[in-house]
Amino acid sequence: MRFVRFDETRLGLLTEDGTGVVDLTDRLELDADDPLLEYIHDGYDASEYTDADPDYDLDDVSIEAPVKRPGKVIAAPLNYENHIEEAIADKDITTEEWFSIEDKGYFLKAPSSVVGPDHGVELPFSDRRVDHEIELAFVMGSDARDVDADEVWDEIFGYTILLDISVRGDQDRSNRKSYDTFTVVGPCVVTPDEVGDPQSLDMELRLNGETKQRDSTNDMVYTCADVVQYASLGTTIEAGDIITTGTPEGVSALSDGDTIDAEIENVGSMTVDVTARDVRFEDVNVEKGGQR
Repeated sequence: MRFVRFDETRLGLLTEDGTGVVDLTDRLELDADDPLLEYIHDGYDASEYTDADPDYDLDDVSIEAPVKRPGKVIAAPLNYENHIEEAIADKDITTEEWFSIEDKGYFLKAPSSVVGPDHGVELPFSDRRVDHEIELAFVMGSDARDVDADEVWDEIFGYTILLDISVRGDQDRSNRKSYDTFTVVGPCVVTPDEVGDPQSLDMELRLNGETKQRDSTNDMVYTCADVVQYASLGTTIEAGDIITTGTPEGVSALSDGDTIDAEIENVGSMTVDVTARDVRFEDVNVEKGGQR
């Protein structure tokens, strides 16, 4: 099944050809601002509607992030060998600064940065480089703590595409990656039975029609299960949390008016527009020592 959240609070299934949406909201009597979370938490089953006639054409609805406001967005750093080499070559990191999940752990992105593909990306500053990163991500289907890697697969609700948008600079990684619209998720969440092996999926990102990133998830340093195992050490990962698994080489700068096309085999594809604000980072004044 391929779940979509659309028109803010409605939950649907994409038809097999990907052109229509079967509305589950009334069929399942869902009544929540975050209907996929309600579906996961309350154990609904939509399988009887997989062959239903669509209620809407996909082009006639607004596709939102599958989970409106996840409790956590957990991200794996530098999880493809070729991107590690790229980051060192770009001097975004040095050889000594490179770290893996085992060295320094994962990082968190602000839930408020999550948007759907139809919302688009907004660049916060006109004088800072902002890059695109395509990643395979997944939504947790149950709570997990201190979970072994070989048990993780039963805890995953489904897989999705995530664009991890990043300002380059010296700020903390979570800061640079948590601006509004910097976590684009969608267009759907696909259940594991339709995805197959998540560690053998082709992915591609095109910027204005030009291929920038193309790789396979089998080139990950740490698998989806490895990331969950590490992140769950002493920490409860909750149902509805989004976990993203790193990006391959080919990241490049975004500009106002750009169009991103992102696709992952067996998961889907999405088109995302980029706009910019007329704000310069170096012109922003932050006063120190406010009134106490």
